[in-house]
Amino acid sequence: MKIKLTVLIFLLTFAISPLINAQIKLPGIFSNNMVMQRNSPVKIWGTADKKEPVEITFKGEKYKTRANSKGEWQVTLPAMSHGGPFTLEIKGKKNTITLQNIMIGDIWLCSGQSNMEWPVSFALNGKEEIKSADYPNIRLYNVPQKMEIVPMNNINAKWEPCSPETAGNFSAVAYFFARDIYRETGIPLGVINSSWGGTIIETWISSDAYAQVPENKKRDFDSQQIKDVMDFNKAGKGGIKEYQNSVLADKGLTEKWYNNNTATSAWDEMQIPGEWSNTPLAGTDGVVWFSYDIILPKDMAGKQARLSLGKIDDNDVTWVNSTEIGQTNGCNTDRIYTIPAEVLKPGKNNITVRITDETSYGGFTSEPQQLYIKTGDNEKVSLAGTWKYRTALTNKEFYKASIGPNSMPSILYNAMINPFIGFPIKGVIWYQGESNADNAHAYRTLFPSLIQNWRKKWGYDFPFYWVQLANFMAKDIEPSESQWAEVREAQSMTLSTPHTGQAVIIDIGEAGDIHPKNKQEVGRRLALIALNKDYGKTDIHYTGPTFSSMEKKGNKIIVTFDTQDSQLVIKNKYGYIEGFAIAGKDQKFVWAKATLKNGKVIVWSDDVIDPVAVRYGWGNNPDINLFDTEGLPAVPFRTDQWKGITESAN
Repeated sequence: MKIKLTVLIFLLTFAISPLINAQIKLPGIFSNNMVMQRNSPVKIWGTADKKEPVEITFKGEKYKTRANSKGEWQVTLPAMSHGGPFTLEIKGKKNTITLQNIMIGDIWLCSGQSNMEWPVSFALNGKEEIKSADYPNIRLYNVPQKMEIVPMNNINAKWEPCSPETAGNFSAVAYFFARDIYRETGIPLGVINSSWGGTIIETWISSDAYAQVPENKKRDFDSQQIKDVMDFNKAGKGGIKEYQNSVLADKGLTEKWYNNNTATSAWDEMQIPGEWSNTPLAGTDGVVWFSYDIILPKDMAGKQARLSLGKIDDNDVTWVNSTEIGQTNGCNTDRIYTIPAEVLKPGKNNITVRITDETSYGGFTSEPQQLYIKTGDNEKVSLAGTWKYRTALTNKEFYKASIGPNSMPSILYNAMINPFIGFPIKGVIWYQGESNADNAHAYRTLFPSLIQNWRKKWGYDFPFYWVQLANFMAKDIEPSESQWAEVREAQSMTLSTPHTGQAVIIDIGEAGDIHPKNKQEVGRRLALIALNKDYGKTDIHYTGPTFSSMEKKGNKIIVTFDTQDSQLVIKNKYGYIEGFAIAGKDQKFVWAKATLKNGKVIVWSDDVIDPVAVRYGWGNNPDINLFDTEGLPAVPFRTDQWKGITESAN
């Protein structure tokens, strides 16, 4: 049974009053190494004893206030230009907090799903990037992944200067974006990474804003699942907070089950691959550890290897011979990891996988041929077979509920965005949409709703830039409909919202991996937008060719692009443009021939005598080769219902 959420959401939208403490305390956003937003008044707030006097000292100036009857206090510092490092001191009756190494610069909030979460260590040339990540004036803030049914005011994390020791676990897109801006401007940058793999946009929108979304654009969340979340939160033993904290540090981690000397003889057995819905784990969410021993021949030892585990539902951390070799969040992602050369040995080798299932089914969900270790063209060993497993933590130990970040709207906004409301930011970069491909049409409404929602909460229209979905999956043999293409279209339509921008990466995706490794280019293209629009670098070109108009001439359609003072370029030595399809009034699209003439693209097909519509780059993984002189790809589009066509004489 499905229910409408308006009333339920309304009942959940109340603020949590901060705890009253005898000593001064600060929210987690304030820590050593933090960044304050330049050219903007900055609010400092916290808790203390009732009516306690509080004194703040910053840059030689003192600011005095007093906590109210609830123990809440705040002070607003004046707008300041960039610089640092500085020291911030907050003094009460019983304690003094001193924060060191503070910079004044620009803060960018970076959010979305797994492609924003994807760390530098997994990016293209990750090891080399980490070694060179010595940018102490770039500060990183990783937001813990949490769910809450009501808005929270605090988060437990800390700012860290960017260094080879800290950069590896940070969002690759966020880091490369910040690095390129810093290199160009020298302005200190703070980057807040608040992302969670596999999440839908509905869970990032506040409940009051989601209540205003038209009913026909809302997702049909399951009423029982919502009840489970509510009951789980109220459970006498555990509840969401304790359960989530336990997931982060289950007994398998504390007892180091990933070590080679772990005794697994008493562990249960399961045929892998396979979901655990038809096993004793049916109905179980939580953490389950899997172990598999494999005998490798001598000629495979000491070599770098490729480990493929297929898809895993939902998240995994994987070790080989006690060495962690990778981790991934999201059930739709193939696990393909590189095993360093020194890890594999002749004879017995152990693979350990820690699976965290958030909701519904869990386990290894691909075909047997997708599980293997490979060291060369002919050196490949299957991993399909009988694995050992042991549960470390299940929801049944807390409350019999199946919950996850997509269980109901707003639960990630409440825990991972709301704590920063009131803390000034320069803007937002966003990489999400893959998990909303099941209803791309609704994304046309939901995406601008999220942007307007966040801006309203902060109280001003900050810049909001995003990454359009990359090319992914198998290529189409014939032109066909595509949910991913529709999400891209919805993203492009959102450019009508003021102060927005879009980085198009239709040329750097990977057919077999939902996570393009070239995060350097993703970050660079986002940075181009910000540098042009926000840092006065108006000479920087930041957007590829976009569809402007089309004209019918006989059996051909002539397409005009807006190239922003650039020129069209074909990356094909024969001069033919790939990725175009054309249709007549029957709307049956066929692949088209296309060529460039006088700065316009001429599109035709011998099979369509009277064309009325054209598409470019329309598909999950289209062939495209139309760029501008700066190397940015043309934006995918379709004209199926476009009314601006004109017709000239033959």
